Amino acid sequence: MRNALEHYLSPLFSPNSVAVFGASERSQSVASLVLNNIIENGFKGDIYPINPKYSELYQRPCFANLEAVNAEIELAIIATPARTIPAIMDQCGENGVKHVVILSAGFRDAGEQGLILEQRVIDKAHHHGIRFIGPNCLGVISPYHHFNATFASGHIRSGNMALISQSGALCTAILDWAENQDIGFSAVVSMGISVDVDFGELLDYLVADPKTHSILMYVEGIRNARAFMSGLRAAARVKPVIVVKAGRHQASVNATASHTGALVCADDVFDAALRRAGVVRGMHIGDLFAAATVLARGVKLKGDKLALITNGGGPAAMACDKASDLDIPMSRLDDSTIEALSSVLPPMWSHNNPVDILGDADVERYDKAIRLVLDDKNTNGAIVLLTPQAMTEPTKVAERVIAISKTIAKPILTCWMGERQVHQARQLLSDSGIPSFRLPETAVQGFSYLTNFYRNQKLLLQTPTSVSDHKKPDIAGAKLIINNVLAEKRKVLTEAESKAILSAFHIPVAPAVIARSAIDAIVAAENMGFPIVMKIHSRHISHKSDIGGVRLNISSAAGVQRAYIELMDIGSESEEDLKIEGVVVEPMVRSSNGRELLVGISTDAAFGPVVTFGSGGSAVALLADKSVSLPPLNRLLANDMIARTRVARLLNAYRDKPAVNLRAIEDVLIRVSEIACELPEVMELDINPLIADNSRAIAVDARIIVNHHYVTERSYSHTAIHPYPGHLKTSVLLAGGINCSIRPIRPEDAELEREFVENLSDSAKRYRFMNIFRKLPPEMLAKFTQIDYDREMALIAIVIASGEEKEIGVSRYTLTADGKSCEFAIAVADNWQGKGVAHSLMDKLIEYARYRGIRLMIGEVLSDNQQMLKLARKLGFKVKHIVDDQSTVRIEKIL
Repeated sequence: MRNALEHYLSPLFSPNSVAVFGASERSQSVASLVLNNIIENGFKGDIYPINPKYSELYQRPCFANLEAVNAEIELAIIATPARTIPAIMDQCGENGVKHVVILSAGFRDAGEQGLILEQRVIDKAHHHGIRFIGPNCLGVISPYHHFNATFASGHIRSGNMALISQSGALCTAILDWAENQDIGFSAVVSMGISVDVDFGELLDYLVADPKTHSILMYVEGIRNARAFMSGLRAAARVKPVIVVKAGRHQASVNATASHTGALVCADDVFDAALRRAGVVRGMHIGDLFAAATVLARGVKLKGDKLALITNGGGPAAMACDKASDLDIPMSRLDDSTIEALSSVLPPMWSHNNPVDILGDADVERYDKAIRLVLDDKNTNGAIVLLTPQAMTEPTKVAERVIAISKTIAKPILTCWMGERQVHQARQLLSDSGIPSFRLPETAVQGFSYLTNFYRNQKLLLQTPTSVSDHKKPDIAGAKLIINNVLAEKRKVLTEAESKAILSAFHIPVAPAVIARSAIDAIVAAENMGFPIVMKIHSRHISHKSDIGGVRLNISSAAGVQRAYIELMDIGSESEEDLKIEGVVVEPMVRSSNGRELLVGISTDAAFGPVVTFGSGGSAVALLADKSVSLPPLNRLLANDMIARTRVARLLNAYRDKPAVNLRAIEDVLIRVSEIACELPEVMELDINPLIADNSRAIAVDARIIVNHHYVTERSYSHTAIHPYPGHLKTSVLLAGGINCSIRPIRPEDAELEREFVENLSDSAKRYRFMNIFRKLPPEMLAKFTQIDYDREMALIAIVIASGEEKEIGVSRYTLTADGKSCEFAIAVADNWQGKGVAHSLMDKLIEYARYRGIRLMIGEVLSDNQQMLKLARKLGFKVKHIVDDQSTVRIEKIL
């Protein structure tokens, strides 16, 4: 019998019993290799080979089918021909097997018939409530449980890194390499096609696994972006996650698509997704272990500035070049640090960072330099470089570095160059858990994992709303325009319609007037003032400039008349029916200080809407200067987008041009993010150019493409990241006429939550956590406040006390594995009980859970918590006693 608190995927990694379908006397068959691996690795559970052709295999009874086993089986491993698997899934379901690993190929990798067969397997699994990994995978390994259900050869050591790979072949190569390097694993999963259990659920299991300290992932394609992002973000909050993705270029995209059948996203979008998820990306397989080595110690940067301590100028110069390539700033040492270093180093030292302590540096000189540099407030971490010169003692310096690392919180990386003279020192450093590298460039690359982790963790903590509180957009008006366009069976909005959408979201636009005669155009021009711009108006032309349909800088009525005739003639002279309906007249937006930018939305095949920023103008495709980010955005995320482009440098003051109004550009990016969140019909949006100068940012031209998109209002199912649900904020009146605000929790509420939980009485802690503690562990605090609004919700009750916010209660739910039910919990501060806080919190939580389509709410309550049981009955919960547990009752409410 399993513990009720165990993760629902636990039987995949630590089954009590396993059946292997397809094992035979052919020792090199896949099923036979798996069976032998399970046996030879010392698996302690029961093992049942299944094959009707044999009565005995490998000195074990072999059974014709599961019914013949007549015992409870937790996991089935299937390695039989694809055509046989639907029937085997029926057999598993009828005999109570709820977890399966399908190793067999022959599904979507086999074409249309394979896809049909794959769907049959999925349908059978859903019917029987079976969860499975695969098909077309290597299997799973859990070294701590002596369980190797793969056909990979070799010994897999126990360790604290978990590996998830979509490629079985790559998985075997990594395992073979790791064995030679004495690297161990807490779990290994080869996912294959992963049509059922996917990244999100595996990450959820590994987050809860105490043996896993870091997670390595090899990704080829994403099937469910929301689940992928939810799992990544949840994992990265508590454990370092390192991801390598194939498909960065078109040739590899083609290869991975044919291999996994998963959606392959644009590489820059995938990179943006990882940044928002707070994980570290590697460019090749070697990065998986290098990054894990650096991040596994749990030392986190509080900044990204690097210092170098070296006994040779050349290696330091190479390291500085690499740091510049990777956008790692070198720390500027404080004057007091320079002075202190000068008092203990020879006069010829570098007097700067890198700190060159010269070729004759001994152990004491290294010691003093390292301590002083790391003590500097401007230094966030250091790389110590050593070249084996005649007077150098590599091993003694290594021993001193190890001693220093135990007393200083800032990370130290090392680079002992050479081989024979430094081999012992390098081994000593590695054995002590200090990242050790052979070359300056790779050492800096190692430090970049820390800086990327630091930067991306900041992005992870951002929880923007879908719509800002300042100047609410006219969403209903924008939807009416889009619905009208779609009703006309059009997908491309006219410029006037596109600008109307932008205006509805308060994005400044150059006004556009449609003129259907030369006189109308002249009147419009006179009203708005010269100079003006004229463009052809057609519902069937997207890029007007491509056919010469734009006239700029028109400064007179005669010029307007002439331009009107020319533009209308384009339609009559063309061999195609361009259906030109008139012209658009706009003011000529001119700014001597203006920069041409591009802001837009595109739709990625895997991750949905993506916001784009970069250089604008007619040469935008040639410049290819852009950054992308997943919505929703806030000001910090918008600023990060801008900073990642080359054009960002041109936004600062240079020559006679003042700096642009950066806040105005951020406002446009945030508003475009709102469009991406609130208007799922928008497939593409281009604002090009967006003219930005020192006073404003204004959209000169705009183009929007839409399509039908059916989603529940405010479900945000089209976005990869669920926005902060600010619309749930509400106010209630407590007993005694006290105003109380109820809203979803945010990462910024960490201090409020910590103070609330730690100040609960022992009995309140026992009722809420079934445990009593004095201090809330940091990982638990992160879990409570950095939630994924797609899979969970936490509502906090806030009152104002002495001018400051005070948390007085919290209710929360978490989705269960079936996605249709949730587990809830509630806690109220002792001196606020009996005032209606709990009832208000639960009312709002139940209402939102019902809105999200959750059908059942479940909770476990201590039997002596009469106050909670009374509230539960009042709210319509049914109380059920748990068999064999008199201390706890289960409460349920059908929503």
